[in-house]
Amino acid sequence: MFTGNEWVARARWVDETLLAGEPSAGCLVLDRETDRRTLREAVAERQERLAGAGLRPGGTAAVQLPPSFEYVVQILAVWRLGARLIVLDHRLTAPETDRALALTRPQLLVSTRDPAPSMRGFHAVTPELTRRPDGEPAHGEQVLVQLSSGSTGPAKLIARTAGELVAELDRYTRVEGMPGAGEQLVILGSLSHTWGLVGGLLHALHSGARAVLPARTSVRGILDTVRTADLPTTVLGVPAQVALLASVAEPPPLPRLVRVMTAGGRTPETVARTFTERYGVPLAQIYGMTETGIITADMSGAHHPSVGTPAPGVRVRIADGELQVALDRSPYLAGALPERWADGWLRTHDAGEIDPASGRVTVLGRLDSQVSVRGLKVDLTEVEEFLTGLPSVTDAVVLYDEGIDAYVTPAPGAGLDEVRERLAAELAAFKHPRRWYLLPEFPRTATGKPRRDPEVLRTAAEAAAGASGPVTPGAVSGAAAPA
Repeated sequence: MFTGNEWVARARWVDETLLAGEPSAGCLVLDRETDRRTLREAVAERQERLAGAGLRPGGTAAVQLPPSFEYVVQILAVWRLGARLIVLDHRLTAPETDRALALTRPQLLVSTRDPAPSMRGFHAVTPELTRRPDGEPAHGEQVLVQLSSGSTGPAKLIARTAGELVAELDRYTRVEGMPGAGEQLVILGSLSHTWGLVGGLLHALHSGARAVLPARTSVRGILDTVRTADLPTTVLGVPAQVALLASVAEPPPLPRLVRVMTAGGRTPETVARTFTERYGVPLAQIYGMTETGIITADMSGAHHPSVGTPAPGVRVRIADGELQVALDRSPYLAGALPERWADGWLRTHDAGEIDPASGRVTVLGRLDSQVSVRGLKVDLTEVEEFLTGLPSVTDAVVLYDEGIDAYVTPAPGAGLDEVRERLAAELAAFKHPRRWYLLPEFPRTATGKPRRDPEVLRTAAEAAAGASGPVTPGAVSGAAAPA
Protein backbone atom coordinates (compact mmCIF):
# COMPACT_ATOMS: atom_id res chain seq x y z
CA MET A 1 0.00 0.00 0.00
CA PHE A 2 1.24 3.49 -0.81
CA THR A 3 2.02 5.88 2.04
CA GLY A 4 0.14 9.16 2.50
CA ASN A 5 3.14 11.13 1.24
CA GLU A 6 3.31 8.98 -1.89
CA TRP A 7 -0.38 9.62 -2.59
CA VAL A 8 0.14 13.37 -2.16
CA ALA A 9 3.08 13.29 -4.58
CA ARG A 10 1.00 11.34 -7.07
CA ALA A 11 -1.76 13.94 -6.79
CA ARG A 12 0.39 16.60 -8.48
CA TRP A 13 -1.05 15.51 -11.82
CA VAL A 14 -4.26 17.38 -10.96
CA ASP A 15 -2.51 20.76 -10.79
CA GLU A 16 -0.19 20.00 -13.68
CA THR A 17 -2.72 18.44 -16.06
CA LEU A 18 -6.15 19.83 -15.18
CA LEU A 19 -5.84 23.06 -13.21
CA ALA A 20 -2.85 24.72 -14.88
CA GLY A 21 -3.24 27.66 -17.24
CA GLU A 22 -3.84 31.39 -17.35
CA PRO A 23 -5.75 32.35 -14.15
CA SER A 24 -8.19 34.64 -15.97
CA ALA A 25 -8.99 32.15 -18.74
CA GLY A 26 -12.59 30.93 -18.75
CA CYS A 27 -12.74 27.15 -18.41
CA LEU A 28 -16.24 26.15 -17.31
CA VAL A 29 -19.71 27.49 -18.16
CA LEU A 30 -22.88 26.48 -16.35
CA ASP A 31 -25.17 29.30 -15.21
CA ARG A 32 -22.12 31.56 -15.39
CA GLU A 33 -18.55 31.38 -16.63
CA THR A 34 -15.83 30.28 -14.22
CA ASP A 35 -12.18 31.16 -14.79
CA ARG A 36 -9.26 28.99 -13.78
CA ARG A 37 -8.36 31.06 -10.73
CA THR A 38 -11.88 30.70 -9.32
CA LEU A 39 -11.93 26.98 -10.10
CA ARG A 40 -8.60 26.41 -8.35
CA GLU A 41 -9.77 28.33 -5.28
CA ALA A 42 -13.03 26.34 -5.14
CA VAL A 43 -11.17 23.02 -5.46
CA ALA A 44 -8.77 23.98 -2.65
CA GLU A 45 -11.68 24.98 -0.39
CA ARG A 46 -13.55 21.69 -1.04
CA GLN A 47 -10.31 19.83 -0.42
CA GLU A 48 -10.17 21.30 3.09
CA ARG A 49 -13.78 20.27 3.72
CA LEU A 50 -13.06 16.72 2.61
CA ALA A 51 -10.04 16.56 4.92
CA GLY A 52 -12.19 17.93 7.75
CA ALA A 53 -14.65 15.10 7.13
CA GLY A 54 -11.86 12.58 7.64
CA LEU A 55 -10.68 11.86 4.08
CA ARG A 56 -6.92 11.33 3.94
CA PRO A 57 -4.33 10.73 1.21
CA GLY A 58 -4.72 7.12 0.15
CA GLY A 59 -8.35 7.13 1.28
CA THR A 60 -11.45 6.50 -0.82
CA ALA A 61 -14.40 8.76 -1.58
CA ALA A 62 -17.50 8.11 -3.66
CA VAL A 63 -19.05 11.13 -5.38
CA GLN A 64 -22.70 10.78 -6.36
CA LEU A 65 -23.85 14.18 -7.58
CA PRO A 66 -25.75 15.34 -10.66
CA PRO A 67 -23.89 17.47 -13.23
CA SER A 68 -23.12 20.68 -11.37
CA PHE A 69 -20.35 23.02 -10.33
CA GLU A 70 -20.16 21.02 -7.09
CA TYR A 71 -19.64 17.79 -9.00
CA VAL A 72 -16.68 19.24 -10.88
CA VAL A 73 -14.93 20.73 -7.85
CA GLN A 74 -15.60 17.72 -5.60
CA ILE A 75 -14.04 15.17 -7.96
CA LEU A 76 -11.01 17.40 -8.52
CA ALA A 77 -10.71 17.98 -4.76
CA VAL A 78 -10.74 14.24 -4.03
CA TRP A 79 -7.91 13.71 -6.49
CA ARG A 80 -5.97 16.76 -5.35
CA LEU A 81 -6.11 15.56 -1.76
CA GLY A 82 -4.49 12.32 -2.92
CA ALA A 83 -7.49 10.02 -2.50
CA ARG A 84 -9.15 7.51 -4.78
CA LEU A 85 -12.33 8.70 -6.52
CA ILE A 86 -15.28 6.36 -6.98
CA VAL A 87 -17.84 7.83 -9.37
CA LEU A 88 -21.48 6.83 -8.90
CA ASP A 89 -24.20 7.96 -11.29
CA HIS A 90 -26.73 10.18 -9.55
CA ARG A 91 -29.55 8.40 -11.40
CA LEU A 92 -28.99 5.08 -9.61
CA THR A 93 -31.93 3.93 -7.55
CA ALA A 94 -31.52 3.54 -3.78
CA PRO A 95 -31.05 -0.28 -4.03
CA GLU A 96 -28.55 0.18 -6.89
CA THR A 97 -26.67 2.77 -4.82
CA ASP A 98 -26.58 0.45 -1.82
CA ARG A 99 -25.16 -2.36 -3.95
CA ALA A 100 -22.58 -0.06 -5.49
CA LEU A 101 -21.45 1.20 -2.08
CA ALA A 102 -21.22 -2.36 -0.74
CA LEU A 103 -19.11 -3.29 -3.75
CA THR A 104 -16.76 -0.28 -3.74
CA ARG A 105 -16.56 0.34 0.07
CA PRO A 106 -15.70 4.08 0.11
CA GLN A 107 -14.71 5.74 3.37
CA LEU A 108 -16.63 8.89 2.50
CA LEU A 109 -19.75 9.50 0.41
CA VAL A 110 -20.38 12.89 -1.23
CA SER A 111 -24.05 13.06 -2.20
CA THR A 112 -27.05 15.38 -2.13
CA ARG A 113 -30.75 15.28 -1.32
CA ASP A 114 -31.53 18.03 -3.82
CA PRO A 115 -33.69 16.97 -6.80
CA ALA A 116 -32.18 16.73 -10.27
CA PRO A 117 -34.86 17.13 -12.99
CA SER A 118 -33.97 15.00 -16.00
CA MET A 119 -34.17 17.75 -18.63
CA ARG A 120 -31.74 20.04 -16.83
CA GLY A 121 -28.18 20.10 -18.11
CA PHE A 122 -26.78 21.20 -14.75
CA HIS A 123 -28.04 21.69 -11.23
CA ALA A 124 -27.46 23.71 -8.06
CA VAL A 125 -26.87 21.26 -5.22
CA THR A 126 -25.70 21.26 -1.63
CA PRO A 127 -23.33 18.33 -1.05
CA GLU A 128 -23.50 16.18 2.07
CA LEU A 129 -20.36 14.42 3.34
CA THR A 130 -21.12 11.10 5.02
CA ARG A 131 -18.45 8.97 6.70
CA ARG A 132 -18.85 5.26 6.13
CA PRO A 133 -17.42 3.15 8.98
CA ASP A 134 -17.22 0.03 6.78
CA GLY A 135 -15.13 1.84 4.15
CA GLU A 136 -11.63 0.79 3.18
CA PRO A 137 -8.57 2.76 2.03
CA ALA A 138 -7.25 2.35 -1.48
CA HIS A 139 -5.33 -0.82 -2.28
CA GLY A 140 -3.14 -0.15 -5.30
CA GLU A 141 -2.40 3.05 -7.18
CA GLN A 142 -5.65 3.46 -9.15
CA VAL A 143 -7.20 6.91 -8.66
CA LEU A 144 -10.50 6.42 -10.53
CA VAL A 145 -13.03 3.63 -10.08
CA GLN A 146 -16.11 3.34 -12.28
CA LEU A 147 -18.81 0.73 -12.66
CA SER A 148 -19.52 -0.69 -16.10
CA SER A 149 -22.95 0.14 -17.52
CA GLY A 150 -24.53 -3.18 -16.58
CA SER A 151 -26.63 -3.27 -19.76
CA THR A 152 -25.86 -6.97 -20.37
CA GLY A 153 -25.14 -8.24 -16.86
CA PRO A 154 -23.71 -7.38 -13.43
CA ALA A 155 -21.56 -4.24 -13.32
CA LYS A 156 -17.78 -4.63 -13.11
CA LEU A 157 -15.36 -2.43 -11.15
CA ILE A 158 -13.03 -0.70 -13.60
CA ALA A 159 -10.04 1.19 -12.19
CA ARG A 160 -7.47 3.49 -13.80
CA THR A 161 -4.28 5.11 -12.56
CA ALA A 162 -3.37 8.78 -12.83
CA GLY A 163 -0.74 7.86 -15.40
CA GLU A 164 -3.33 6.11 -17.54
CA LEU A 165 -5.68 9.11 -17.38
CA VAL A 166 -2.90 11.53 -18.28
CA ALA A 167 -1.87 9.28 -21.19
CA GLU A 168 -5.44 9.24 -22.49
CA LEU A 169 -5.73 13.01 -22.24
CA ASP A 170 -2.55 13.26 -24.26
CA ARG A 171 -4.13 10.99 -26.89
CA TYR A 172 -7.12 13.30 -27.15
CA THR A 173 -4.92 16.32 -27.79
CA ARG A 174 -3.08 14.42 -30.52
CA VAL A 175 -6.25 13.47 -32.41
CA GLU A 176 -6.56 16.07 -35.16
CA GLY A 177 -9.82 17.99 -34.89
CA MET A 178 -10.33 17.64 -31.14
CA PRO A 179 -11.34 20.98 -29.56
CA GLY A 180 -8.64 22.94 -27.76
CA ALA A 181 -7.73 26.45 -26.62
CA GLY A 182 -9.89 29.13 -28.21
CA GLU A 183 -12.80 26.69 -28.69
CA GLN A 184 -15.62 25.38 -26.57
CA LEU A 185 -16.98 21.90 -25.94
CA VAL A 186 -20.70 21.52 -25.22
CA ILE A 187 -21.00 18.33 -23.17
CA LEU A 188 -24.22 16.34 -23.43
CA GLY A 189 -22.77 13.01 -22.31
CA SER A 190 -22.95 11.96 -18.65
CA LEU A 191 -20.13 13.39 -16.54
CA SER A 192 -20.10 10.26 -14.41
CA HIS A 193 -19.13 8.03 -17.34
CA THR A 194 -15.98 7.86 -19.39
CA TRP A 195 -17.09 9.63 -22.57
CA GLY A 196 -18.47 12.71 -20.79
CA LEU A 197 -15.99 12.69 -17.91
CA VAL A 198 -12.68 12.07 -19.67
CA GLY A 199 -13.50 12.89 -23.29
CA GLY A 200 -15.55 15.90 -22.23
CA LEU A 201 -14.75 17.56 -18.90
CA LEU A 202 -11.17 16.42 -18.29
CA HIS A 203 -10.14 16.88 -21.93
CA ALA A 204 -11.51 20.43 -21.89
CA LEU A 205 -9.63 21.29 -18.70
CA HIS A 206 -6.44 19.73 -20.04
CA SER A 207 -6.57 21.20 -23.55
CA GLY A 208 -7.72 24.71 -22.64
CA ALA A 209 -11.11 24.37 -24.30
CA ARG A 210 -14.07 25.88 -22.49
CA ALA A 211 -16.40 23.20 -21.10
CA VAL A 212 -20.08 24.12 -21.41
CA LEU A 213 -23.14 22.39 -19.95
CA PRO A 214 -26.43 23.52 -21.54
CA ALA A 215 -29.13 24.77 -19.19
CA ARG A 216 -31.56 22.28 -20.72
CA THR A 217 -30.93 19.07 -22.64
CA SER A 218 -34.05 19.35 -24.81
CA VAL A 219 -33.53 19.89 -28.54
CA ARG A 220 -34.35 23.56 -28.13
CA GLY A 221 -32.03 23.92 -25.14
CA ILE A 222 -29.12 22.31 -26.99
CA LEU A 223 -29.65 24.35 -30.15
CA ASP A 224 -30.00 27.60 -28.15
CA THR A 225 -26.68 26.88 -26.41
CA VAL A 226 -24.92 26.30 -29.74
CA ARG A 227 -26.68 29.17 -31.52
CA THR A 228 -25.48 31.73 -28.95
CA ALA A 229 -21.89 30.43 -28.85
CA ASP A 230 -19.13 33.01 -29.17
CA LEU A 231 -16.38 30.46 -29.90
CA PRO A 232 -15.99 27.61 -32.41
CA THR A 233 -18.10 24.86 -30.87
CA THR A 234 -17.96 21.08 -30.76
CA VAL A 235 -20.86 19.11 -29.27
CA LEU A 236 -20.12 15.86 -27.44
CA GLY A 237 -23.03 13.43 -27.18
CA VAL A 238 -24.30 9.90 -27.66
CA PRO A 239 -26.26 8.34 -30.55
CA ALA A 240 -29.66 8.97 -28.94
CA GLN A 241 -28.86 12.69 -28.71
CA VAL A 242 -27.65 12.73 -32.31
CA ALA A 243 -30.93 11.13 -33.36
CA LEU A 244 -32.79 13.81 -31.39
CA LEU A 245 -30.93 16.57 -33.21
CA ALA A 246 -31.35 14.82 -36.56
CA SER A 247 -35.12 14.80 -36.05
CA VAL A 248 -35.22 18.61 -36.45
CA ALA A 249 -36.32 19.14 -40.04
CA GLU A 250 -35.01 22.71 -40.30
CA PRO A 251 -32.34 23.51 -37.70
CA PRO A 252 -31.62 27.21 -37.05
CA PRO A 253 -28.37 28.73 -38.35
CA LEU A 254 -25.49 27.61 -36.15
CA PRO A 255 -22.50 29.57 -37.49
CA ARG A 256 -20.14 28.52 -34.67
CA LEU A 257 -20.85 24.79 -34.83
CA VAL A 258 -17.74 22.93 -36.01
CA ARG A 259 -18.73 19.29 -35.48
CA VAL A 260 -20.60 16.85 -33.29
CA MET A 261 -18.80 13.88 -31.72
CA THR A 262 -20.68 10.75 -30.76
CA ALA A 263 -19.66 7.64 -28.82
CA GLY A 264 -21.22 5.04 -26.56
CA GLY A 265 -22.94 3.03 -29.28
CA ARG A 266 -23.50 2.66 -33.00
CA THR A 267 -25.18 5.50 -34.87
CA PRO A 268 -27.55 4.08 -37.51
CA GLU A 269 -26.48 5.04 -41.03
CA THR A 270 -29.81 6.73 -41.76
CA VAL A 271 -29.45 8.91 -38.66
CA ALA A 272 -25.84 9.83 -39.49
CA ARG A 273 -26.75 10.74 -43.06
CA THR A 274 -29.77 12.81 -42.01
CA PHE A 275 -27.75 14.66 -39.38
CA THR A 276 -24.94 15.67 -41.74
CA GLU A 277 -27.40 16.74 -44.43
CA ARG A 278 -29.36 18.96 -42.05
CA TYR A 279 -26.50 20.51 -40.08
CA GLY A 280 -23.73 20.59 -42.68
CA VAL A 281 -20.98 19.65 -40.20
CA PRO A 282 -19.09 16.38 -39.63
CA LEU A 283 -20.51 13.76 -37.29
CA ALA A 284 -17.34 12.37 -35.75
CA GLN A 285 -17.49 8.73 -34.70
CA ILE A 286 -15.53 7.79 -31.55
CA TYR A 287 -15.13 4.26 -30.25
CA GLY A 288 -13.95 3.46 -26.76
CA MET A 289 -14.64 1.58 -23.54
CA THR A 290 -14.68 2.38 -19.84
CA GLU A 291 -11.75 -0.03 -19.51
CA THR A 292 -9.59 1.75 -22.08
CA GLY A 293 -10.94 5.21 -22.80
CA ILE A 294 -10.73 6.28 -26.42
CA ILE A 295 -9.72 3.55 -28.88
CA THR A 296 -10.42 4.95 -32.35
CA ALA A 297 -11.71 8.16 -33.91
CA ASP A 298 -13.04 9.27 -37.29
CA MET A 299 -13.21 13.04 -36.82
CA SER A 300 -14.25 13.60 -40.43
CA GLY A 301 -17.31 11.40 -40.14
CA ALA A 302 -16.74 10.54 -43.78
CA HIS A 303 -16.06 6.85 -43.32
CA HIS A 304 -19.25 5.66 -41.60
CA PRO A 305 -19.81 2.92 -40.49
CA SER A 306 -16.08 2.84 -39.73
CA VAL A 307 -15.15 4.30 -36.34
CA GLY A 308 -11.83 5.50 -37.69
CA THR A 309 -8.21 4.71 -36.99
CA PRO A 310 -6.67 3.96 -33.59
CA ALA A 311 -5.92 6.99 -31.43
CA PRO A 312 -2.20 7.76 -30.97
CA GLY A 313 -0.57 5.14 -28.77
CA VAL A 314 -3.43 2.65 -29.06
CA ARG A 315 -2.79 -0.81 -30.54
CA VAL A 316 -5.63 -3.01 -31.75
CA ARG A 317 -5.89 -6.39 -33.44
CA ILE A 318 -8.51 -8.81 -34.72
CA ALA A 319 -8.38 -12.27 -33.14
CA ASP A 320 -10.95 -14.83 -34.29
CA GLY A 321 -13.11 -12.00 -35.54
CA GLU A 322 -12.97 -10.11 -32.25
CA LEU A 323 -11.55 -6.61 -31.82
CA GLN A 324 -8.94 -6.57 -29.05
CA VAL A 325 -7.01 -3.69 -27.46
CA ALA A 326 -3.49 -3.83 -26.00
CA LEU A 327 -3.38 -3.00 -22.27
CA ASP A 328 -0.38 -3.39 -19.97
CA ARG A 329 -2.51 -4.58 -17.06
CA SER A 330 -6.01 -5.73 -16.27
CA PRO A 331 -8.38 -2.76 -15.87
CA TYR A 332 -10.55 -4.64 -13.37
CA LEU A 333 -10.21 -3.85 -9.69
CA ALA A 334 -11.36 -7.19 -8.33
CA GLY A 335 -8.96 -9.41 -10.25
CA ALA A 336 -7.71 -9.91 -13.77
CA LEU A 337 -10.92 -11.50 -15.18
CA PRO A 338 -8.97 -13.73 -17.59
CA GLU A 339 -12.05 -14.11 -19.77
CA ARG A 340 -11.70 -10.40 -20.56
CA TRP A 341 -7.95 -9.64 -20.22
CA ALA A 342 -4.99 -11.94 -20.78
CA ASP A 343 -1.42 -11.71 -22.11
CA GLY A 344 -1.64 -7.93 -22.52
CA TRP A 345 -4.84 -7.89 -24.59
CA LEU A 346 -8.36 -6.83 -23.59
CA ARG A 347 -11.23 -8.62 -25.25
CA THR A 348 -13.86 -6.08 -26.29
CA HIS A 349 -16.45 -8.76 -27.12
CA ASP A 350 -17.11 -6.71 -30.27
CA ALA A 351 -16.81 -8.23 -33.71
CA GLY A 352 -14.66 -6.06 -35.93
CA GLU A 353 -12.60 -5.57 -39.05
CA ILE A 354 -9.43 -3.55 -39.72
CA ASP A 355 -8.87 -2.32 -43.25
CA PRO A 356 -5.27 -3.33 -44.11
CA ALA A 357 -4.74 -0.30 -46.37
CA SER A 358 -6.13 2.54 -44.25
CA GLY A 359 -6.03 0.99 -40.78
CA ARG A 360 -9.65 2.02 -40.23
CA VAL A 361 -11.63 -0.05 -37.76
CA THR A 362 -15.24 -1.09 -38.30
CA VAL A 363 -17.20 -2.48 -35.37
CA LEU A 364 -19.63 -5.11 -36.64
CA GLY A 365 -21.60 -5.58 -33.43
CA ARG A 366 -21.33 -7.69 -30.33
CA LEU A 367 -19.91 -11.17 -30.77
CA ASP A 368 -22.99 -12.54 -29.07
CA SER A 369 -25.06 -10.94 -31.85
CA GLN A 370 -23.77 -13.48 -34.38
CA VAL A 371 -26.22 -16.40 -34.41
CA SER A 372 -27.17 -19.31 -36.65
CA VAL A 373 -30.78 -19.72 -37.77
CA ARG A 374 -31.49 -22.99 -39.55
CA GLY A 375 -27.82 -23.13 -40.47
CA LEU A 376 -27.77 -19.60 -41.84
CA LYS A 377 -25.69 -16.85 -40.19
CA VAL A 378 -27.62 -13.84 -38.90
CA ASP A 379 -26.13 -10.68 -37.46
CA LEU A 380 -28.67 -9.47 -34.91
CA THR A 381 -27.07 -6.02 -35.08
CA GLU A 382 -28.14 -5.75 -38.72
CA VAL A 383 -31.75 -6.51 -37.80
CA GLU A 384 -31.68 -4.14 -34.84
CA GLU A 385 -30.18 -1.28 -36.83
CA PHE A 386 -32.74 -1.78 -39.58
CA LEU A 387 -35.57 -1.50 -37.04
CA THR A 388 -34.14 1.55 -35.28
CA GLY A 389 -33.68 3.22 -38.65
CA LEU A 390 -37.41 3.03 -39.44
CA PRO A 391 -39.43 6.22 -38.86
CA SER A 392 -42.15 3.99 -37.37
CA VAL A 393 -39.82 2.76 -34.59
CA THR A 394 -38.58 4.81 -31.67
CA ASP A 395 -36.29 2.16 -30.18
CA ALA A 396 -35.53 -1.53 -30.62
CA VAL A 397 -33.42 -4.32 -29.18
CA VAL A 398 -32.99 -7.65 -30.98
CA LEU A 399 -31.81 -10.72 -29.05
CA TYR A 400 -31.62 -14.47 -29.58
CA ASP A 401 -33.35 -16.95 -27.26
CA GLU A 402 -34.06 -20.17 -29.16
CA GLY A 403 -35.07 -17.84 -31.97
CA ILE A 404 -34.84 -14.16 -32.84
CA ASP A 405 -36.78 -11.90 -30.46
CA ALA A 406 -37.49 -8.24 -31.21
CA TYR A 407 -38.34 -5.75 -28.47
CA VAL A 408 -39.78 -2.64 -30.08
CA THR A 409 -41.16 0.76 -29.12
CA PRO A 410 -43.24 1.96 -32.10
CA ALA A 411 -43.42 5.66 -32.89
CA PRO A 412 -46.66 7.41 -31.89
CA GLY A 413 -49.45 6.30 -34.21
CA ALA A 414 -47.43 3.42 -35.69
CA GLY A 415 -48.25 -0.25 -35.37
CA LEU A 416 -46.50 -3.57 -35.66
CA ASP A 417 -47.96 -4.40 -39.09
CA GLU A 418 -46.19 -1.43 -40.65
CA VAL A 419 -42.88 -2.44 -39.07
CA ARG A 420 -43.21 -6.04 -40.24
CA GLU A 421 -44.06 -4.98 -43.80
CA ARG A 422 -40.94 -2.85 -44.09
CA LEU A 423 -38.82 -5.63 -42.62
CA ALA A 424 -40.23 -8.20 -45.05
CA ALA A 425 -39.46 -5.94 -48.00
CA GLU A 426 -35.83 -5.35 -47.01
CA LEU A 427 -34.47 -8.38 -45.13
CA ALA A 428 -34.44 -12.09 -45.94
CA ALA A 429 -37.10 -14.17 -44.20
CA PHE A 430 -34.60 -16.13 -42.07
CA LYS A 431 -33.57 -12.82 -40.44
CA HIS A 432 -37.10 -11.99 -39.31
CA PRO A 433 -37.90 -12.10 -35.57
CA ARG A 434 -39.91 -15.10 -34.44
CA ARG A 435 -41.39 -13.25 -31.48
CA TRP A 436 -42.23 -9.58 -31.04
CA TYR A 437 -42.53 -7.75 -27.72
CA LEU A 438 -43.91 -4.22 -27.61
CA LEU A 439 -42.75 -1.77 -24.96
CA PRO A 440 -44.07 1.75 -24.32
CA GLU A 441 -40.53 2.49 -23.16
CA PHE A 442 -37.41 0.45 -22.51
CA PRO A 443 -35.97 -0.35 -19.09
CA ARG A 444 -32.65 1.47 -19.09
CA THR A 445 -29.36 1.52 -17.26
CA ALA A 446 -28.30 4.61 -15.29
CA THR A 447 -26.45 5.78 -18.41
CA GLY A 448 -29.61 5.65 -20.49
CA LYS A 449 -28.72 2.53 -22.49
CA PRO A 450 -31.56 0.04 -23.10
CA ARG A 451 -31.26 -3.02 -20.87
CA ARG A 452 -30.39 -6.08 -22.94
CA ASP A 453 -31.23 -8.78 -20.42
CA PRO A 454 -34.03 -10.85 -22.06
CA GLU A 455 -35.68 -11.66 -18.74
CA VAL A 456 -35.83 -7.97 -17.80
CA LEU A 457 -37.22 -7.01 -21.21
CA ARG A 458 -39.80 -9.81 -21.31
CA THR A 459 -41.02 -8.94 -17.83
CA ALA A 460 -41.41 -5.28 -18.80
CA ALA A 461 -43.22 -6.13 -22.05
CA GLU A 462 -45.57 -8.60 -20.40
CA ALA A 463 -46.37 -6.16 -17.60
CA ALA A 464 -47.14 -3.44 -20.15
CA ALA A 465 -49.34 -5.79 -22.18
CA GLY A 466 -51.18 -7.22 -19.19
CA ALA A 467 -49.03 -10.36 -19.07
CA SER A 468 -50.18 -11.34 -22.58
CA GLY A 469 -46.70 -12.39 -23.64
CA PRO A 470 -45.18 -11.97 -27.08
CA VAL A 471 -47.24 -10.38 -29.83
CA THR A 472 -48.49 -12.78 -32.48
CA PRO A 473 -47.90 -11.89 -36.14
CA GLY A 474 -50.02 -8.95 -37.24
CA ALA A 475 -51.36 -8.20 -33.76
CA VAL A 476 -50.85 -4.92 -31.97
CA SER A 477 -50.52 -5.04 -28.19
CA GLY A 478 -52.00 -2.39 -25.96
CA ALA A 479 -48.42 -1.76 -24.87
CA ALA A 480 -47.79 -0.17 -28.24
CA ALA A 481 -50.48 2.45 -27.90
CA PRO A 482 -49.22 6.06 -28.16
CA ALA A 483 -48.12 7.47 -24.83
